[in-house]
Amino acid sequence: MHIHGTHYRSIWHEESSDSAAIFDQTLLPHELRILELNSLGDVCHAISSMQVRGAPLIGACAAYGMYFALRADSSAEHEKLAAEQLIATRPTAINLRWAVDRVRRAINNSNAHEKARLALLEAHAICNEDADICSRIGDYGLDLIKAISARKQGNTVNILTHCNAGWIATVDWGTALAPIYKAHLAGIAVHVWIDETRPRIQGALTAWELQQAGVPHTFIADNTGGHLMQHALVDICIVGTDRTTMQGDVCNKIGTYLKALAARDNRIPFYVALPTSTIDWTVRDGLKEIPIEERDSFELTHVQGIHAIDKSLCHVRITPEHTRAANYAFDVTPARLVTGLITEFGVYDASLEGLQAIKQATAQSYN
Repeated sequence: MHIHGTHYRSIWHEESSDSAAIFDQTLLPHELRILELNSLGDVCHAISSMQVRGAPLIGACAAYGMYFALRADSSAEHEKLAAEQLIATRPTAINLRWAVDRVRRAINNSNAHEKARLALLEAHAICNEDADICSRIGDYGLDLIKAISARKQGNTVNILTHCNAGWIATVDWGTALAPIYKAHLAGIAVHVWIDETRPRIQGALTAWELQQAGVPHTFIADNTGGHLMQHALVDICIVGTDRTTMQGDVCNKIGTYLKALAARDNRIPFYVALPTSTIDWTVRDGLKEIPIEERDSFELTHVQGIHAIDKSLCHVRITPEHTRAANYAFDVTPARLVTGLITEFGVYDASLEGLQAIKQATAQSYN
């Protein structure tokens, strides 16, 4: 996608320095800073600190982490240790483990001198595939928006999204935002309600993205969505996911479940956009089996923003000092509340049968 008219991906390989370049998302949308990652430690820190975030981007970044680890030491022991370190950085997002395992499969049975080269090639492939997959997700989601636009006789389609599932959370295009970008480019009138998404205010990233693309949008408090739905101001909800189970349960940013409940109560379609790499085929019941990451309470008791007077980027405490806070990063939306799953192969039911159909489509694509 574009920043000030220049095309970027959210991660790319800098050949001159043999590093992976990313945008420091802890500073966005207030400051645009490019970081170069040069080691396994750099990548682990970038993921755990959320300098990179979003399940697909975390996976792509982890693939480069494996390359840096093998470039430094290609022994089997170091490879195993590097994989364990990367997977431990964020326990909920399944793309992280998927990407690490994929790189390890790509270098399996190769000699020590070839491992790093093959890992780098696999990291490149993961990035290129992610950009293509997200574009295809956008195409299938576009059909849903087109249908709503036709029913509304060309009047604006109002879309609600939670957290940030845009191009900055993937390699390019995004998941939940890809259909919106495609609709905007197709000349369909769209407007996006952006949940602020406490505690890290990731909706601000969505606002920044949509502003760059010229997509009409409105930033709202997290608890506003239900009110908007009650007053017919939302036509469709589209969110992303960090892990989806084999029966269609969806684990996404905390607060997603409440949006799904409100959508069901107001008969508004609730779709989840995802690459199939985000499906965990080893997990059936999301509520019982998906580990929910708990992050530092500082993220909840403080907010980050621009100082009103000196314009510096700062943190402000919003609770009394020593307040105890629980900072759950994700929740699970049961499959029964999900209208459909928008994947790179099409739109499927969030059910055991729907997931099996996705599995078959995935298998066929590799034949």
